[in-house]
Amino acid sequence: MSRRPPEPVQVVKQRRDAALAALVGSVPFISFLGVTFDRRGDELTAILPYRRDLIGNPMLPALHGGATAGFLEITALIGLSWGMLWEQVETGAVDVAALGEGWCPKLPKTIDFATDFLRSGLPRDAYARAEITRSGRRYASVRVEAWQDNRQRPHAQAIGHFVMPQGPMA
Repeated sequence: MSRRPPEPVQVVKQRRDAALAALVGSVPFISFLGVTFDRRGDELTAILPYRRDLIGNPMLPALHGGATAGFLEITALIGLSWGMLWEQVETGAVDVAALGEGWCPKLPKTIDFATDFLRSGLPRDAYARAEITRSGRRYASVRVEAWQDNRQRPHAQAIGHFVMPQGPMA
């Protein structure tokens, strides 16, 4: 039995990066907040760069709670979608050429999203990671943590529940 030779690493990286860029580009609020994603294999870290207009209380100063909650929900949504899309990206089922032509995956829909503000968000970059605690055909649960300088000291956390898209994602 002959096996297909493995694809060059650069081809795989290009496909992963194109799929992530298309996924992130399908949610306009992500570019509004300026959120970016750092990808290491299948693990994503969301980055909310500090901007003066994200300050909610200039007396402290502290990040606006709505910006923080939005950042956490974006992280959960993209983390969950990336987890669903990962297998298709790895097997080459996602057509890289189609990604640049307005490709938009079916995204999960938020059922509820509860945010816990553990301390004030300081006027600096924030980071977040999503952990999928349950993902089925119809429903998913995601936990998200956001931190700034020290990952062991999160400034916000959230739990979200999502309705999964029906049919193929791509």
